[in-house]
Amino acid sequence: MKAARVLALSAAGLLFGATTGASPAAAQSALETAISHLEYREIGPALMGGRIADLDVVEAKPQIFYLGTASGGLWKTENHGTSWTPLFDDQPTSSIGDVTLHQANPNLVWVGTGEPQNRQSSPWGNGVYKSTDGGNTWMHMGLEATKHIARILIHPRNPDVVHVAAMGDLWGSNPERGVFRTTDGGESWEKVLYVDDHTGAIDLAMDPADPNTIFAAMYQRQRTGWGFNGGGPGSGLYRTVDGGDTWTELTEGLPAGDKGRIGIDIYRQDGNLVYALVEADPRRPGQGFGGGGGGPRQGGLFRSTDRGETWEKVSDTNPRPMYYSQVRIDPSNPDRIYVLGTQLSISDDGGRTFRNDGAVQIHVDHHQLWINPEDPDHLILGSDGGVAASWDGAAHWRMFDNIALGQFYTIGYDMRTPYAVCGGLQDNDAWCGPSDTRSFHGIRHQDWYETAYGDGFFTIVDPTDSTIVYSESQGGNMNRYDLTTGEKIPMRPIVGPRADGDTTKAYRYNWNSPLLLSPHDPATVYLGANYLLRSRDYGMSWEEVGGLDLTKQIDREELEIMGVPGSEPQMSLNDGIANYGNLTSVEESPLARGLIYAGTDDGNLQVSRDDGETWENVVDRIPGLPERTYVSRVEPSHHVEGRVYATFDGHRNGDYAPYAYVSEDYGQSWRAIANGLPDLWSVNVIVEHHRAPNLLFIGNEVGVFVSVDRGESWVQLKNNLPTVSVDDILVHPRENDLIVGTHGRSAWILADVAPLEALSEGMLAEAGRVFGDRSIMWTERGDWPFYGATYSAPNPPRGVRIRYYLRDAPAEAMAEDDGAGEDADADDDDGDGDDGEGHEDGDGDGDDAGDGDGDDAEFALMITDASGEHVRTLEVERKQGINEVIWDWRHDRPYEPEGGGPGGGGGGFFFGGAPQGPIVLPGTYTVSMDVGGETFSAEVEVVAEPRRPMARADRMARQEALMSLHAMAGPIYEAGQALDALEEQLSAAEDLIEGADEAPEGLEEELEAIEEEIEEIRDELADARRNAGVANAIQGSSTVPTADHLWQVDEVWNVMPELLDRLNALIETRVPALNAQLYAEGVRPGGGEPIALPDRPGG
Repeated sequence: MKAARVLALSAAGLLFGATTGASPAAAQSALETAISHLEYREIGPALMGGRIADLDVVEAKPQIFYLGTASGGLWKTENHGTSWTPLFDDQPTSSIGDVTLHQANPNLVWVGTGEPQNRQSSPWGNGVYKSTDGGNTWMHMGLEATKHIARILIHPRNPDVVHVAAMGDLWGSNPERGVFRTTDGGESWEKVLYVDDHTGAIDLAMDPADPNTIFAAMYQRQRTGWGFNGGGPGSGLYRTVDGGDTWTELTEGLPAGDKGRIGIDIYRQDGNLVYALVEADPRRPGQGFGGGGGGPRQGGLFRSTDRGETWEKVSDTNPRPMYYSQVRIDPSNPDRIYVLGTQLSISDDGGRTFRNDGAVQIHVDHHQLWINPEDPDHLILGSDGGVAASWDGAAHWRMFDNIALGQFYTIGYDMRTPYAVCGGLQDNDAWCGPSDTRSFHGIRHQDWYETAYGDGFFTIVDPTDSTIVYSESQGGNMNRYDLTTGEKIPMRPIVGPRADGDTTKAYRYNWNSPLLLSPHDPATVYLGANYLLRSRDYGMSWEEVGGLDLTKQIDREELEIMGVPGSEPQMSLNDGIANYGNLTSVEESPLARGLIYAGTDDGNLQVSRDDGETWENVVDRIPGLPERTYVSRVEPSHHVEGRVYATFDGHRNGDYAPYAYVSEDYGQSWRAIANGLPDLWSVNVIVEHHRAPNLLFIGNEVGVFVSVDRGESWVQLKNNLPTVSVDDILVHPRENDLIVGTHGRSAWILADVAPLEALSEGMLAEAGRVFGDRSIMWTERGDWPFYGATYSAPNPPRGVRIRYYLRDAPAEAMAEDDGAGEDADADDDDGDGDDGEGHEDGDGDGDDAGDGDGDDAEFALMITDASGEHVRTLEVERKQGINEVIWDWRHDRPYEPEGGGPGGGGGGFFFGGAPQGPIVLPGTYTVSMDVGGETFSAEVEVVAEPRRPMARADRMARQEALMSLHAMAGPIYEAGQALDALEEQLSAAEDLIEGADEAPEGLEEELEAIEEEIEEIRDELADARRNAGVANAIQGSSTVPTADHLWQVDEVWNVMPELLDRLNALIETRVPALNAQLYAEGVRPGGGEPIALPDRPGG
C-alpha cells in the first residue's frame, strides 16, 4: 500500500513541468481543474453591515427591492428583507454605483458599477449591466472606462432610452465621463453632456410628467494618494428639455464660481418644484468638513419653483458634501424634505429648518433613501451600516441585520480551540467571532464581540494569551482590550519622546496604520506612524525605532490636484486623508529577530537588519515600479531569511496594474511575480504559506489568487467565493485554514489548505492522493429562540474532512482501473457519504462534495481502524481534481433500507430518518482508495471532545453496548420486512381460499394459526425495537450506560434469538407447507429467505 507522498521539488519552475510534459498553459488549466472543487465557508458577521450605494424598489410590490452595495455586489429581496439573494456574485466587479428598475416592467433592471461616494476606499467598476429577467442573468452593456456610475434613468415609456451619469476615474483624468445616452437598449452609446476630463455626472433627475426634461449635476473632483480636491469650475447644474440633445447650465440664484458636488430631486406631483444641494464653500488646510472660511456660507440647500430657471437658497444644510449630497422630497408633501448625511435630517417647512433625529436608532452615514409614493410613511434607507426600513415616517426603524456585507480592512485570529477570527471593518468597529460554535444554529450575532470603535483596522490577539486583544481604529487609535474584564486601554503614542523635552512633534498616522506583535516576543508591539514606534511592555510605553522618519517627508501642500496646490482652498479638501507620509505595512521576519520591513504610502520600502538602529530604503531597486506607489503589504519569508515579498497598489495614482515582487537578498534586488494576475485590479495583500515555500496567496480587488510555484504564475481561487475585494488574508498556523477578509462580504474560511501545499510540491503529476485530517468530535446543541429572517453562518461540517485528489478525468481513470472502481462499489455496504452537518444526518445520498451532475463514475473510500478492521465504506464521486467528503465518524450502516431511502428503523439506529452506524471511538483511522491499480491512503485522527471527558474503560463499555445494538439492527429491520412480506402472502392466500369451492381440510385453521403467530412475533419485535432504541440515548451521553440501558441491550439479545427462530420456522417450514396445499395459481411457493442471527460483539 502506497501512502500519500510528498515530492520535494526545489525549483519553482519544475512544478508544472513535472505534470505531463504539457505546455505552461495546459499546466495552468490542470491546476485550475485541480482546485475547482474547493469551497469556502462564509462566517459573517452580519450584525453590522457595509456601505450601501443605492437601492430601488418595485413600486407596485414594495416588498421587492434591490440593494446596490459599495463593494458587496447586488442583492434582491422579495419579502421586505426577510431573506436576500445575491445577484452579482459571478460578475467581474462587486462595486455597485446605481441600480434602476423600469417600473412598467420591473424585470428590466439596469446596474451601474463603481460606487460614486469618493472615499479613499471606494472601489471601481467596469461599466453598466442590464437584466431582463429580474436580475437572474446579466448582459454587459459597455462604458467600461467610466469607472464610477452615479445614476441611471430609464425612459418610463420607451425602455430602450436610457441616460447614465458617469463620474469617470476618481484617481485620474479621462474622457469617459459625463452623461451618456442610448436609444437602442445599450447596444450603442453617445455622450450627450461633457465638460472636461476631470468633470463627470454625479446625479440625474427626470421630470415625472415629462421624461424629456432631465436635470444633470456635473461634478469636478479628483482623489490622489495624498489628498482630495472635490470641486472646481467644471461643477454645475444642467437641464435638458429635449431628452438630452441639448443642455443648458442653470445659474440664476445658485452660487457663482467654483462648486463641488450637487444633489438634486424633483417633486413627484409637480415638476416645477426642484431642490438641489450645492457644495460651494472651499476648505483650507486644517478646517473641518464645513469649510467656508468663517464668513457666510455660499452652499447649502436651494429651491426652484420654475423648473430650475431661478433658485432660492433655503438652508445652509449640506453635511459632508463629497460623501452624501442626497436630497429627497416627500412624494405627497412638498414641504417635507429629507437631507442625507451623518444624520438623517428632516424638514417640514420646505427645507428652511431641519431636525437631525430622523434615524437616531440605527447606523449613521446615509447614502440613499426611497420613499414609497403610495405610502410616504414607508421609507427604506441605505447607510454605511447596511439597510433599514421604517413604516411610520422615520419615527422607528428596522435594521436588516441578516445580510453579510462587512467591509474588512484587516483580518486576524487567536489560538483558542475553536479559534476566533478578528478584524476591523469600514465604519463598523473591530470585532472578533468564532470560526465554529457548539450550536447547531451556527455562528450568529451574539457570538461576535466588539474590540474597538470607529473604522476598525488591525485586530491582533496575543498568541500566548487569547484574552488580550490589540485593536486599532482610524488614525492609529489603538487600544488593548482585556476579554476577561471588558476594559479597553487607549495607548496610541501622541507626541515625540518626552526625554527630549519636545511635546510638539505630532506623529502622522495613516487611515489604516499598521499594527504588529513581534513574532519573537508578544510583549513587543509595533505601530506605524511616519516613524516606526515600538513598545517592549505590551503598549505601556513607546520608543521611536531608530529615530528616523521613514517616509519621503513630502509637503502635500506643495502638491497639486487638478492644477490646484494643496495650500489653496479646495472643496472637501483632503477629505478622508488626515495627513500624508506614513507607514502602511510593517513586518518583522519570523526567522530573524530585528529584521524589519516597513512600507509607506508615499512609496518607500525600508529595511532594517539591526532591530531598527539603521534603515535602508530599497524601493529604487525594484524594477518597473512607478514612483510614489503605495506599499500595500510586505511579507518576510517563513523559509528563507533573505527572502521577502512586497505588493504595491498604484490605483491612488490612477495606475490599476498589479504589482507583486520578491527579493532573495533582503531587498537588494527584486523580481516581478505578477504573471497571471488580472490587469486593472490592484493588489492588496500577499501571504506566504508557513509550511510550503512555493505556496503563495494574493488578495486583490476581485478575489483570491494562488500560486503553487512561488509566484511564477497565478490562478484565481474563486469557486464559491463571490467576486469581491479581498483586503487581507492569513493562514491559521495550527488549523492551516485560509482566512479571507473581504471588503464587502465579511469573512470567509477555506478549511485546511494542505491540498494546495501538495500542489506546490508536485502533486499534479500523481495519479491520486488522500489527505489526512484531525477532527475533534464536537457536539452541537440547540438553543432558543431562533427565528426566520435571522442571519447565521454555518459551522464546519461535523466529522472528518477527507480530501482526495484524482489526476485524471473519470473516463481516463476508468480505463486505467480496468474495473477497480466497480470492485470498490461492490464492497460498499453503506454508501451514504454523509455530509456531516450533524451526528444524526446520514441521509444516504452519496457525498456532498460533488456537483451532482451524475456524469462521474462513483468509487469508494475505505476506512479502517488501527487494527485494520473495516469501519466504513464511503461511496464518492470520481471527479478530476481535489475532492472532499465528510466522514461523520460513524461505522457502516447496519442495513440498507429497501429502495435506498429511509426505512423502518433509522435515526441513530431506530428512530426516524435513514439508518446510521455508531460513532467510532477516538483514535487513528486509515482512509484509502484504489486508483489505476494503486492504493493511496492517509491517516486521520479522531479526537474526543475535550468538554466531555470519559474514562477509557467507560468509553469501551459504551461502545460495546452500541456495537451490540448495531449488530442486531439489521436483523430487527429484516424481521419487520419479512413479517410484512408474510402478511402479504397470507392475505393473498386468504383471498384464494375464500374464492375456492372447497378448501383442503385444516387449511383455514392453519392460516389463522400462522396469522396469530405473526401478530405475536410482531408485538415482540416492536418491544425489541423500542429497547434497541436505547442506542440513541447511549450514543448521546458521555457516561457509561446506565443499568437500565444495559438491561435493554440484554433484553434485545434475550428476545431476538427465539423470535428469529420462530420467524424462520414460518419462513422455512410453515408458510411453504401452507402454500403447498393450495391448488390455485398465483401464490408464490416459499416464505422467503431466513434471517441470520449475528454474533454478539463482546459476547
